[in-house]
Amino acid sequence: MLRLAGLTKAYAGTKALKDISLSVPHGQMIAVIGRSGAGKSTLLRLLNRLIEPSSGSIRFDDSEVTALRGADLRRWRSQAAMIFQNYNLAPRLDVLTNVMVGASMEVPQWRRLCRLYTREERLRAARILDDLGLLDKALERAERLSGGQQQRVAIARALMQSPRLVLADEPVASLDPHNSQVVMETLNWINRQHGITVICNLHDLDLARKYADRVIGLRDGIKVFDGAVAALTPAVLNDIYGSAADMDGSYAAERSTGIAIPTLAMPG
Repeated sequence: MLRLAGLTKAYAGTKALKDISLSVPHGQMIAVIGRSGAGKSTLLRLLNRLIEPSSGSIRFDDSEVTALRGADLRRWRSQAAMIFQNYNLAPRLDVLTNVMVGASMEVPQWRRLCRLYTREERLRAARILDDLGLLDKALERAERLSGGQQQRVAIARALMQSPRLVLADEPVASLDPHNSQVVMETLNWINRQHGITVICNLHDLDLARKYADRVIGLRDGIKVFDGAVAALTPAVLNDIYGSAADMDGSYAAERSTGIAIPTLAMPG
């Protein structure tokens, strides 16, 4: 169980996230939605401890995550694997090596620096790539892959960490619809096949509806919705995104409900 209590993050006196409390059972797939600047990325970075909270606590099972330091903190960052919008791969390294970087917590520093990995580590990375349909790309340089393939390599690297939690920060924002679908299918497969909790920031409501068990809506750093996909009524979406009069930018018709929602094409 992941538990947040009163989690707050302030920058120069401005609260980017305000008093967030929630409980996440093991094995859920959660979509976090909201306008750009609502606090979605801040939430995931707090969970991974890439940034420090101003107040509040994060607990995972019996561990107080906000109190972790040193090796314990590095271990948590491995268990709470991050997947970023821009992939964060080493473009000139081959795919297999990029994936093996995920085992860094288990590999001595001198071997990491020399890129010396054991046969078992290579086989494990190859098995993960095979599971994700990328084994034939193992020896290609990462920069030669399509965006969708690179994001799946980033997911394979996350799996190499043996995570208990996957945090995906706008993983499909830079991808076309087809590759977005492939990446979301991959995250969904990880969640269903391995029982790993997945928390994913999304701008695309169709993807949130299709893949998430639960949706969390943020507005101006405040949690304004936490519930099932079926509960995303027009009134709820208005609470999350605001009315047309509140919004900058264009609107698109949401095919599944017929209501007007923001296009949400911008990253954030």
